[in-house]
Amino acid sequence: MSVIANAFMRRFVEFINTADETLGNELIANDAIFHVPNQSEPMQGVAGYLAIIGMMRSGFPDIQWTLEETIAEEDKLGAGDTRIAARFTMRGTHQGDFFGVPATGKSIAVPAVNFYRVSKDKIVEERGQPDLLSLMQQIGAAPIS
Repeated sequence: MSVIANAFMRRFVEFINTADETLGNELIANDAIFHVPNQSEPMQGVAGYLAIIGMMRSGFPDIQWTLEETIAEEDKLGAGDTRIAARFTMRGTHQGDFFGVPATGKSIAVPAVNFYRVSKDKIVEERGQPDLLSLMQQIGAAPIS
């Protein structure tokens, strides 16, 4: 199971690092739901995920995600789904407006932990948990305590 989950997640990282819509369509269900911090309504499908990537790239055009660790298990309720927890590091340079903070030119290295539900070899749900406080501290928009 973990070998399959790792291969799947490597392809997913290729998608988020390239924003390749064709690859996104191979990996993401049309009705997939993405829960995004600071948004009241989830994003949906490949277009929704590309919008999330676009929002990050508007502030950090060179942003790249590195997959650090994955844990996967099959759903015990018989639905045949796989649950994947993935730990990433997001790296980039603050070169554009991000949440109202003008470009600073500062580099970031921000941890994120995301939870995925995969059904029939496609992501059907994601809950993303980037460390936004750390990101805002690294660009000088929040105090470091």
